[in-house]
Amino acid sequence: MSALKSISAFLAAAAVTASVGVGYAQGVKGTNQDLPDLGSPANAAISIEDEYHAGLSYVNEIRNTGLILTDPEVSQYAQEIGHSLSSHAEEGQHQFYYFVLRDPVVNAFAVPGGFVAIQSGLILATRNENELAGVLAHETAHVTQRHLVRQIVDQGHAGLLASAAMLAAVLLGATAGRGSPDAIEGAILAGQSAMIQHQINYTRSSEFEADRIGISTMADAGYDPLGMASFFDWMGRSGPEPSRVNAVQFLIDHPIFSDRVAEARDRADQIGRVRHEDSLSYRLIKERLRSVADDPQLARQYYVNLLKNGGGKSVEERYGKDVAEIATRNPAAAIPDLLELVRDYPKVTQFYGALGQAYLANNQLKESSAVLERAMTLFPRNVPITIRLAETLMRSGDNKRAHLVLLDLFNSVEPTPDQTRLIAKAANTAGDFADSYSYMAEFYLMTGNLNMASNQLQMALSLPGLDAVQRARYSARLEEIRAAMPKKDRNKDTVAGDSRNGGNSRY
Repeated sequence: MSALKSISAFLAAAAVTASVGVGYAQGVKGTNQDLPDLGSPANAAISIEDEYHAGLSYVNEIRNTGLILTDPEVSQYAQEIGHSLSSHAEEGQHQFYYFVLRDPVVNAFAVPGGFVAIQSGLILATRNENELAGVLAHETAHVTQRHLVRQIVDQGHAGLLASAAMLAAVLLGATAGRGSPDAIEGAILAGQSAMIQHQINYTRSSEFEADRIGISTMADAGYDPLGMASFFDWMGRSGPEPSRVNAVQFLIDHPIFSDRVAEARDRADQIGRVRHEDSLSYRLIKERLRSVADDPQLARQYYVNLLKNGGGKSVEERYGKDVAEIATRNPAAAIPDLLELVRDYPKVTQFYGALGQAYLANNQLKESSAVLERAMTLFPRNVPITIRLAETLMRSGDNKRAHLVLLDLFNSVEPTPDQTRLIAKAANTAGDFADSYSYMAEFYLMTGNLNMASNQLQMALSLPGLDAVQRARYSARLEEIRAAMPKKDRNKDTVAGDSRNGGNSRY
């Protein structure tokens, strides 16, 4: 089995066995302190590029299930807090992409190549932003230290050593006249046990290493390093009870919580406390997730019960209730409160976005456009605001403007795959078919489908009326894609336009 196939096959098991803030589907790196030599073994076995493509393939499998949350506000926050950590990881080889899964399980895991998945249940379970940063810093450390690649290499070495030890024991028994079946079986079991114990020790060592490096990273990024120990301590004492099977697997894959908490606390004490107050974005996103990542009816009832018991009056709880009203198709109930929030907190982008979303859901297109245009003036190129405005413009039939505002945004901010597909849709409905094909080519590139990317660009080049700049740009991009394709695919006719739909891009 090739190294690339080894890492791809290992990913599914790695993600399944990932557990609360320590998911062993790999993560990041930190300061120069305690760094191992990453020189030859891992790099020789699997290149950074192969690691990225294996991780991308796995993330695309997740994307196809519909579990990745595409809500622009949630996605933006995940990227912001993730990049606040990865930018201090002092590594530079990986480009990180943090995303949220619609999953109530308290968990996060990293996939080789720079991808970090955060289950919505984890964000809701954290008690403050320092705890969330601690989990993400740990996962970021798994990636930068290339723990999965190093484990594959180590398992190969350990397997050879165990096999040699078993063979030596069998031969020794035979030459000494003790080659009975029981003796041979005992030698084999001893060798297998030694290999299993080696794997346990190696995995636990990786977890401790990710803790140490992650704590340094989060402190450098301005978060309280005690946040990691705080979350582990809560998980060990009061967190969700895992099933019996998961508990056994967790003990195999991860260090005992008491050990981790003690070392994490010691590490935090050595670094020194950093004062970090929860951002308003963290508090708002926690409340938003109750509706957009779970059952909005249950979320709405949650806020109704809060109000009955004298609660629900904080800014974030009001926002959460308004989001629940929108999600349960009762946007008119949210509009008055959101108007107050915008008036009282004119610098909070989430309130403008939610108000524009409420107006749109209530079919008040002019009002939605007005509030979002105002927000665009106050917060130029804010990703969620721009996306909300584009959605309103497209509903209003102003597809050309929607295309232009998204193009202006994504010329400055790198879009996610879903956002790239959105601008392709805007261009298509505006009649800008060449650009639409070009954007869809980028979408397929992001999701690792080179054949479809080539297909889209060939369709763009087949359109009449292209100017010289467009033709040169699409041709150059097509050549780049062909150069990256396997040789067997380069000469194939990859034009696959859907003639039944007039050759338009698919979304």
